[in-house]
Amino acid sequence: MDLLNTLVDKGLRRELPTREEALAVLATSDDDVLDVVAAAGKVRRHWFGRRVKLNYLINMKSGLCPEDCSYCSQRLGSTAGILKYTWLKPDEASEAAAAGLAGGAKRVCLVASGRGPTDRDVDRVSATIKTIKDQNEGVEVCACLGLLSEGQAERLREAGADAYNHNLNTSEATYGDITTTHTYADRVDTVRKAHAAGLSACSGLIAGLGESDEDLVDVVFSLRELDPDSVPVNFLIPFEGTPLAKEWNLTPQRCLRVLAMVRFVCPDIEVRIAGGREVHLRTLQPLALHLANSIFLGDYLTSEGQAGKADLEMIADAGFEVEGTGEVTLPEHRAARGGGCGSHAEAGDGCGGSAGCGSHDEGAACGSHGGGGVCGSVPAAAPAPDKAAAAVVATAAEPVVGEARPDLVAVRRRGTGTDLAPNA
Repeated sequence: MDLLNTLVDKGLRRELPTREEALAVLATSDDDVLDVVAAAGKVRRHWFGRRVKLNYLINMKSGLCPEDCSYCSQRLGSTAGILKYTWLKPDEASEAAAAGLAGGAKRVCLVASGRGPTDRDVDRVSATIKTIKDQNEGVEVCACLGLLSEGQAERLREAGADAYNHNLNTSEATYGDITTTHTYADRVDTVRKAHAAGLSACSGLIAGLGESDEDLVDVVFSLRELDPDSVPVNFLIPFEGTPLAKEWNLTPQRCLRVLAMVRFVCPDIEVRIAGGREVHLRTLQPLALHLANSIFLGDYLTSEGQAGKADLEMIADAGFEVEGTGEVTLPEHRAARGGGCGSHAEAGDGCGGSAGCGSHDEGAACGSHGGGGVCGSVPAAAPAPDKAAAAVVATAAEPVVGEARPDLVAVRRRGTGTDLAPNA
């Protein structure tokens, strides 16, 4: 297929596809999905080899969020029967981190529900970061605390945080249909604050909200313009008790196409399969490793994931290997500019040296790259739309709605916030 050959060539050169080409990937048929995976897999292996980075989530504060994000089980008005608890103590979080690291995780992600942290919350998380790093050598720590106020990103960086996650989730055009208590611009502002503070920016999306192909392409192109070091791709987990409980819009093949499109648009960025892979990819999860170079190990914030042991077996059986603590995650050209946790080869903690994770030279703030180009690439004029791509878009059928599988949605009842051992 001419389209896929073109996209592979562009991916190997870090060249931005056209919108028509990205849309054409989503519009390919199920009969062609293995060809799509094989093509995107060439780009993934070129930049990341066969390494899979493991990340481990710690839900620092669960439930009772004042925001109304329709997809979230922790939202205002949610009746989902999730765990609800206040802030973990530093030692509790460190103990949870140790379990994830023992299972092979390289990065620990500290997540807390809420609109955004107070200054007291930042102090609390800072103490937790210090405890985790003191007790667990070589760990990367990413914080995900919501919208940041002025100066908070800098304080987290000073405390030892390597990265900050704040997802765009969906396109700007449809964001108001999903959330009304904050704006898309608020989210963009927080990603920029994190990036400017020298934190490795982590920002991604949620597929399956009922969005169009155009919405998916819009949000991924917006992410490339923001130039994060990692892009988590979540697949909606339709929790009973939330407004999107009936949105079962994904098939395993659709998920693979979404991941392939993200890889083509963000060829040299860490693409992470996040929440919902077990629910929607199901037995095709191993194929997704040919597209993404990073996954979460074990459980998620409020739902159970695949057993950690099964994750490791899946990686090995698919011919991949777990990325070690001392290995550099990002390609050399991104590491050289000081971008990305794990990008500093000399850093014992995965993110050391005077140039902080994701830091840029002064004046090269995130989103400043002309045309949304990858950081370090030379902006180029967009090529004319590929005829094959345009033809696929023009003739594509509507996305197939997936089979509802609420039996696969399991509320987390173990790990942090409980007396049971974590799944790692």
